Amino acid sequence: MELLKKMWKEDEGQDLIEYGLLLGIITVGAIASIKLIGPKVTSYFSSTNTNLP
Repeated sequence: MELLKKMWKEDEGQDLIEYGLLLGIITVGAIASIKLIGPKVTSYFSSTNTNLP
């Protein structure tokens, strides 16, 4: 019973879960940003490439 009480009060793994969630949120945001900005950057470089001699 003491082991269960000790395990219930421990929060050592909590930080790892929080960092994992934060990493997931940042990753989703980065992928969404790249998908939104990607076509604009591609068209910019394509137009620049066609204007080069």
